[in-house]
Amino acid sequence: MNRLERPEIRLGAAEEALIGLLREAGADTAAERLRTDGLPTRRVEAYHFTDLKALIREVPATLAARAEPGKGVRIDGTAAIRLVNGRLVASDPAPAGVEVGTADADKPLGEAIPDVLAAALAPETAKIRITRDLEQPLHISIETEGAAAVSATRADIEVADGVAGTIVLTLSGSDAAHFVNAAVSVRLGAGARVTFVQIDEQGAAVRQIVHTDFRLAADASLRALTVNRGASLSRADLSARFDGAGAHADFTGLNLIGADQHADISLNVSHAVPDTTSQELFKSVVRGHAKAVFQGKIVVERGAQKTDAKMMAQGLILTEGAQVNHKPELEIFADDVVCGHGATCGELDAESLFYLMSRGIPRAEAESMLIEAFVAELIEPIEAQPVRALLAGLVAQWLGTAARAEAA
Repeated sequence: MNRLERPEIRLGAAEEALIGLLREAGADTAAERLRTDGLPTRRVEAYHFTDLKALIREVPATLAARAEPGKGVRIDGTAAIRLVNGRLVASDPAPAGVEVGTADADKPLGEAIPDVLAAALAPETAKIRITRDLEQPLHISIETEGAAAVSATRADIEVADGVAGTIVLTLSGSDAAHFVNAAVSVRLGAGARVTFVQIDEQGAAVRQIVHTDFRLAADASLRALTVNRGASLSRADLSARFDGAGAHADFTGLNLIGADQHADISLNVSHAVPDTTSQELFKSVVRGHAKAVFQGKIVVERGAQKTDAKMMAQGLILTEGAQVNHKPELEIFADDVVCGHGATCGELDAESLFYLMSRGIPRAEAESMLIEAFVAELIEPIEAQPVRALLAGLVAQWLGTAARAEAA
């Protein structure tokens, strides 16, 4: 049944509000698409564990207005580019070899409804081009400021051939009940070597969907780490395509959540040419009644021989009411490949906990030590010291906050 033949669906308050905002923005085609399809539900396989229609029942009735930077994340030892309510604002002086500008946001519909919303509602597209090795990490700060609003951001990042560096993307802003939608593209030229870290530092009332799309040319190398920890609902859609032989990527991620948070990392990797490799490692640490999701798919396209791709998902459940859902997948259309996937989930190891406590370490401290060791595998490979220190601090902060909440 094609889209035109589908029966009319029942729209909720959130969908009606978004359709109204799309109409106000002059995006009538996108509005009709949303009216026809609605927000994705669990019947859509890619959203099986994250039913957006059920989780987003209402959104603010206004778009985020132009604003100045607020209390967004600051990272010492980095150069910052600030995107506030979808617009490029004054930032630190651009490092040598970094070109920053804007373009009118084009309006392609895209495949998924969140992509449609980001394309239609973003006021502009930030263009960032890196033409020489970065001497310090580049911090791209996406911030949503002011009263509760719908905010859309688009950013295109291009790394020239042979260039190396670390890029940190943070999402933060005021504590209002925003609905945040962002679309980020990252293009690595031939032989480029990039570490890309994406961190959700939103307030607890925020609902957020971010699509980050990677393209790798020949011999490019990527290490990507995605962290969900702040928003009440956070969906990180990651997609990647290997377009050149010899390219390699390490995709990693961490859901670090508690209370009633819902955090989803969904990954779709396409090995489109021969002789490419990837490794995927995603972890979740969950307490309270939080729900963590990892969905990962590796596609080896026809003719992509000599592909080597391995995926692992690991979950750590700290309380009885917490949930972790894993769904790793492989689709292989070539016959000379090495591919595999796996998933584990459980509690803290009782023997390790007993060992630490038998040496006089209090239980809460022993648990924190084991959790830090569990996530260290994701943080330690980050070479840039300011970024590694930030990540370690965020984990320590989460552990301290969780311990205080449990004690109360």
